[in-house]
Amino acid sequence: MSNRMWVFPVGLVLGGLLSAHPVVAQEASNVELRREIMALGDTVKAMQKDLQDIKALLQRAGAPPPPPENVVLDLGTNPFKGQKNAPLTMVEFTDYQCPFCGRYARDTYAQIDKEYVATGKVKYVLLDLPLESIHPFAFKAAAAANCAGEQGKYWEMHDRLFANQQTLDTWTAHADAVGLDVARFESCLSSDKTAAEIRRDMTQAQAAGVTGTPGFFLAATDPASSKVRTLRSIKGAQPYAAFKAQIDALLQEQGAGAK
Repeated sequence: MSNRMWVFPVGLVLGGLLSAHPVVAQEASNVELRREIMALGDTVKAMQKDLQDIKALLQRAGAPPPPPENVVLDLGTNPFKGQKNAPLTMVEFTDYQCPFCGRYARDTYAQIDKEYVATGKVKYVLLDLPLESIHPFAFKAAAAANCAGEQGKYWEMHDRLFANQQTLDTWTAHADAVGLDVARFESCLSSDKTAAEIRRDMTQAQAAGVTGTPGFFLAATDPASSKVRTLRSIKGAQPYAAFKAQIDALLQEQGAGAK
């Protein structure tokens, strides 16, 4: 009888000890897991901070500076619209294959032409900046526009090319569409006779700090010179309101009034 009584308590004790070990092990496992999760969270936070620092460095290193103002541009014999002695001169650096230039030409240029160029307030001058590394037809398109200019159809070709950016390389079709002497146009285009003038524009863009297209400058017109000293710069295909604000402000400064 006494042996049976000892067996039962001993069994309980052993059972309790055996059952207690998994609980202790489980608690230790949970604590370790929490520590690992906390350590992982700290690592992720550190990585995020590193990525933010790297991003900031890349932005500072890779972001081109805005085009400087108060630079001198020699417009030479580049094509222009409007009155020669208009109070303001607006200079555009463009690329015929650039989608942003196309958007500007479709959405904004016509309004500026109507409100400021046609009314005698702005002389509009175009300089070429074909981004050859990414736009294989841009340089040839600039040459096509200049060759059309030899027949007095520069702006007609300008409008035609921007309206047909997906088929830029059908040069003969474009020439025929704007009413050119096609044979004369093709002779000009194949001779590369306008290449030096295009390269000259590109060199001026680089000197003026223009790194992308379209890029714009506003300057007071000097009727006695082909050179202008820029007063404002506008970067990119911004909405018409952005151009209007800058133009109107300069017209007021020049005493020419704004509409």
